[in-house]
Amino acid sequence: MNKIAEYIKTERKKAGLTQEEFALRAGLGLRFVRELEQGKETVRMDKVNQALTMFGMEAVPGELSRDIDV
Repeated sequence: MNKIAEYIKTERKKAGLTQEEFALRAGLGLRFVRELEQGKETVRMDKVNQALTMFGMEAVPGELSRDIDV
């Protein structure tokens, strides 16, 4: 989830949005956006995809990277 968190935070900043502005535009709660960007591991995937949709992306199943602890 950290790659997604980093991606969203980077893209949000590139867009010149505060967390609050991003949450409002994405239809998400500010608390969720903060937790997502901090890499919280127990977030709802439907909301993650709602956030990613803002940048034309979505989370899909894929192979695990070897650098991830399982």
